[in-house]
Amino acid sequence: MSKHDFTPAEFADRLARLRRAIGEAGLDWLLVLHPVSIRWLIGQDTKSYTVFQCLPVSADDSKLIMFTRGTEQSEFAADTMAEELRCYNGAEPEDPMEGFSRLLDELGIRGKRVGMEVPGGYLQPGHYLRLKAMLGDALVQEPCTVLMALRAVKSPAEIAYVRQASDIAALALQALIGAVAEGRSELELAAAAYHALLSHGSGLPASTMNLMTGERSAFALGGPTERRMRRGDTGLVEMGAARRRYTSTLGRQWNLGEPSPRLRELHQVILDASDACLAEMRAGVPAIVPHEASKRVIAQAGLDRYRAHTTGYGMAPGFPPSWGESPNMFGGSTDILRAGMVVSVEPAIFLPEEGLGVRLIDNVLVTDSGVEILSRTPRELIVVD
Repeated sequence: MSKHDFTPAEFADRLARLRRAIGEAGLDWLLVLHPVSIRWLIGQDTKSYTVFQCLPVSADDSKLIMFTRGTEQSEFAADTMAEELRCYNGAEPEDPMEGFSRLLDELGIRGKRVGMEVPGGYLQPGHYLRLKAMLGDALVQEPCTVLMALRAVKSPAEIAYVRQASDIAALALQALIGAVAEGRSELELAAAAYHALLSHGSGLPASTMNLMTGERSAFALGGPTERRMRRGDTGLVEMGAARRRYTSTLGRQWNLGEPSPRLRELHQVILDASDACLAEMRAGVPAIVPHEASKRVIAQAGLDRYRAHTTGYGMAPGFPPSWGESPNMFGGSTDILRAGMVVSVEPAIFLPEEGLGVRLIDNVLVTDSGVEILSRTPRELIVVD
């Protein structure tokens, strides 16, 4: 029911700002293809992202016509701000590109200046190539990121959903830690966390949980398995809670019994790296600056070759398989932090030779003077007796 997640006035403001941005980019039309972008503009909340869909948006006040699969027609009609629908592949299979070609002609798009989103994972290579062929010289900007830049800064209503998600994530972590015991499997721990997520109002997270214990803690993106915890094991988790798809992620580390001096040492390095990153974050700062600050801490500890993953990234109203978006805090990034962005901060190291890894994940709200940490749980290594 996502068109009801925000007021009509907020949706109208988003559309007006996008139309201005399209015109300022020297374009007549933008082909909106990313499910997060479509949701941001009209409230789409279905599984239609698994197939071809597109929302053409003009720089003027042309009607919003959503092109989507017929299977989702009722949901789009009832739950989105789309003014009209053009559907394909209802009762029988149909080539979506033939129907979309007709819509391009209907709207007169081929003779205009067109920008196009190119969302990885949501636009099939074959469809991408046929779109380029259909548009020809009219396609003057791809990938076009004007909408991504707008949606990266969250409104007060969006931030409220993120705060709710953060509260739910804290409850899920509490449930997981409460389930930690010798002989418990990773799957059992994940079950406790997922039960808490869903029973406290989270939607299904866009990305699956990473949960590793013992020697598996050296796996950067390991899912929960049948492995059972033993005394002395460490464990780490990355989970996301979603409220109206607005996601808050949380990553914490625990140890069953007294942690080894080595684990305490490594966890302190990552905590210091996170603090160094947070200290550099504020509106107007290039995203690479906090990344470099975090990287220096890890390098000074002689662990840079074990550093993995990005230092952090923006949080989106996620659709599988991801909840991430710009800005990105990693080497080569040209993104700039802005007030109202919600960013995950998550430095990590993984040492395969030692069968040991450490990662700490917090979400923060960027402000003009710094950041507000949204995560609701202590950041220290958790010791379970």
